[in-house]
Amino acid sequence: MSEWIADIITFLVQTTIVMALLGFGFVLVARAKQDQDNDLKLHIEPLNEQRRHRVRRLRMAATLPAARKKLLKTFRHEDKKRQKAKKSEQEAAQEPRVWVLDFHGDLKASQAEHFAQEVSAIIEVATQNDEVVIRLESAGGLVHAYGLAAAQLDRLRTAGLTTTVCIDKVAASGGYLMACTAQHIKAAPFAVIGSIGVVAQVPNIHRLLKRHDIDVELLTAGKYKRTLTVLGENTEEGKAKFLEDLENTHRLFKSYVAERRPAMDIETLATGEIWYGSEALPQLLVDSVGTSEAYLVERMAQARVYTVKLEPRKTVSRKLGLAVSAGIEKAALKAFGLIDAAGWQRR
Repeated sequence: MSEWIADIITFLVQTTIVMALLGFGFVLVARAKQDQDNDLKLHIEPLNEQRRHRVRRLRMAATLPAARKKLLKTFRHEDKKRQKAKKSEQEAAQEPRVWVLDFHGDLKASQAEHFAQEVSAIIEVATQNDEVVIRLESAGGLVHAYGLAAAQLDRLRTAGLTTTVCIDKVAASGGYLMACTAQHIKAAPFAVIGSIGVVAQVPNIHRLLKRHDIDVELLTAGKYKRTLTVLGENTEEGKAKFLEDLENTHRLFKSYVAERRPAMDIETLATGEIWYGSEALPQLLVDSVGTSEAYLVERMAQARVYTVKLEPRKTVSRKLGLAVSAGIEKAALKAFGLIDAAGWQRR
């Protein structure tokens, strides 16, 4: 009996310690997140120079040691030739540029806020000769979140900039809502495209509660303030209204896509189905098939290409917050016996 009590006390002590550590870790992580939002740095990378450097390294590595000295002389000669051919400031200002943005969407399109700031920065400096390429990856999510993200891409079109969306993996549902704003959509052969539809799922446990004589009082002001509920009894009228709202959202979705891609047969394609990139081309869901990397290499031969990304500064508090978070997670797993002292996960 005493051993059982001792085990209970030990478990409670461990739980208390773990909860305290988790609370401390959450504070540090929250502080790091706040620092991230308040102290963002605009990171710009010239892809032309990056590619030239990599090609030279590969050429050097593939050259026999005895011939590397001669190859270095060739590189220096190419650099001198490039310097002589350097354009004047006025000519350089007129040279086309390609600005590359990345959007990796989750359910809530969490990147939309930073993405909006990146779009604002480009609009400030881009000229009519410039192009904006968006490497997009998203399977969709909340309607209002992706509506806002798509509106950011519309700002680029309104500013008169040429926009190209490249889809290497997936742009479905809300992801396609964003993609359709571009003048040109390029998709990899097996990228998932489409899913122009709306879905909602609401679990209901009313019958389970009723079986155990548990009542749920749901009070609302307004006939359709709550149509479907998780705990209460759902009526046929409520279901009909909920479906009506879904149909209205779908209608707005179709209208948005049709306005930006009028050549599509929207009624045929807006069924919620998906197509792979090579299949989406004849359906006019995309304009060409290919990868973003191949497209950017092609553009580097004609323009200066830059990636633009807002990133948090690597502050001490952010590093500490992430480190503490990882440490606390590991300590919690150890305390509850889910991993051993060596860090191996127990199954």
